[in-house]
Amino acid sequence: MREPVKGLFAGSFDPYTLGHHAIVKKSARLFDELHILIGVNALKRRQYPARDMKTAIEEALAADGILHTKVIFYEGLVADYCAEEGIRYLVRGLRNGMDYDYEENIAEVNKLIHPELESLYLRADVTAISSSMVRELASYGKDVSPYVPEPVLRLMHRTDSMQRDEKT
Repeated sequence: MREPVKGLFAGSFDPYTLGHHAIVKKSARLFDELHILIGVNALKRRQYPARDMKTAIEEALAADGILHTKVIFYEGLVADYCAEEGIRYLVRGLRNGMDYDYEENIAEVNKLIHPELESLYLRADVTAISSSMVRELASYGKDVSPYVPEPVLRLMHRTDSMQRDEKT
């Protein structure tokens, strides 16, 4: 019996967008098991709580029948997590040439840490969507429903409402 082929898609997912979700959908077809890693950096303040985002991502995956996934938090290096979990494929979404150049530098460092780790680049279907764009639009009260899965939208509304209440 062969070992399951595992892939990993990592990001801050603050918030998780439909662009991220499209990459996950594509990746899920390639692997027996797909890990979605929410990178946690203690030095950075998140707009949306990571634990709540994990739940929202899991709900979005379940709604689309993507069940062979594992959504986790990790505070270390992605390459270390992959080595610990026997993951040999790191999936990255590319929107443009600048993304490619950035990802190539990271891929080289990851290879130094985990020589068996291969970076797979998947082309983004919509290049304008980014977490920072969605956060900015939301901060101005714009409708971000075309850019995030429904469970993420509910989380964003709940979190933004609580933050407004704290300011008053």
